[in-house]
Amino acid sequence: MFCIEKMEYVDYKNIEVISKFINTHGKILPSRVTGACARHQRALSTAIKRARIMALIPFLTERIRR
Repeated sequence: MFCIEKMEYVDYKNIEVISKFINTHGKILPSRVTGACARHQRALSTAIKRARIMALIPFLTERIRR
């Protein structure tokens, strides 16, 4: 996706894009699932981690315990 759109920088403030690469439990999806190249996968994981630290996205999602 990033190579096709020729994105040079993955912005941590763009939550709409970042949230597509996080599963329901809050984990970062691997590159074999996302289809991102190694360079953009590293940039994506860094952007997700920065967004978590800035409290733009949660570290964990709420889980229902039974």
